[in-house]
Amino acid sequence: MTTIGLASASPSSVAAAQSAFAARYGRPEEPWRLRLYTMIFESDTPAGRRFDLALIFVILASVAVVILDSVDSLTAAHDTLFGVLEWTFTIVFTIEYAARLASIRHPLRYATSFFGLVDLLAILPTYLAFFVPPATALFNVRLLRLIRIFRILKLSEYVSEFGFLGEALVASRRKITVFIGFVLILVAILGSVMYVVEGPENGFTSIPVAMYWGISTMTTVGFGDITPKTDLGRFIASCMMLLGWGILAVPTGIVTAEMTFRSIRRSSPSFRCPGCQTEEHDADARFCRHCGHALSALGKA
Repeated sequence: MTTIGLASASPSSVAAAQSAFAARYGRPEEPWRLRLYTMIFESDTPAGRRFDLALIFVILASVAVVILDSVDSLTAAHDTLFGVLEWTFTIVFTIEYAARLASIRHPLRYATSFFGLVDLLAILPTYLAFFVPPATALFNVRLLRLIRIFRILKLSEYVSEFGFLGEALVASRRKITVFIGFVLILVAILGSVMYVVEGPENGFTSIPVAMYWGISTMTTVGFGDITPKTDLGRFIASCMMLLGWGILAVPTGIVTAEMTFRSIRRSSPSFRCPGCQTEEHDADARFCRHCGHALSALGKA
């Protein structure tokens, strides 16, 4: 939609996001298209708020119908009602999708964007169900449209925090990759040991099966479909369970440390070098880390 993914709820950021959207997809000039554009893509207007609230209600209702329709007893009793409601929602979403494309100057750009594809997938399943009944499983794609609820309910700071978390995950990807590699090596070694100790007679029919058991044990899931029977096997399993508690905390610590670092860096005063305009210097820096130019309080960003 228009202002999805706003970094903050301030009027300046809303205006900037709307300007960026208009620059990419084209703000129409015709009066009727402009009114439609304002209602659909500008949620900071009264008409836009009413439109988005009504749309969110329809999305929630349509998802509820899909969920209820999966219950056999309810489907048997209200099959016709569910069918009528599903077609009603599909027609509403089809009109909405067509209105979005009609209200912008570059409809193909929106149609091929992420949310444009989500809008399309929200209506395709009903039409495809005529030819491919299993396509009804795609109805749950509409859940993705609930991302708009963050904007209309003025919870855009949550969208910002999602982005903040994503940045921390990306920055931590090498550490997490190394950690996962270490865990896989450990699971392979202990799985092989358990295969030798327990053997096929106790359910450990191969090393992959033993590795599957090792993963479920170290993650403290423990399905119980395979259990060690020997004393040595139980001892190894106990050690893996205790080890699992510590292992689960490692990726959390990695991401938390990265988020803390980024939070401190954002809250710390940022100085812009008057020479090369480089930012993000340390708070106690006296000279630019790139060009060596002296920093001063006047250079604070």
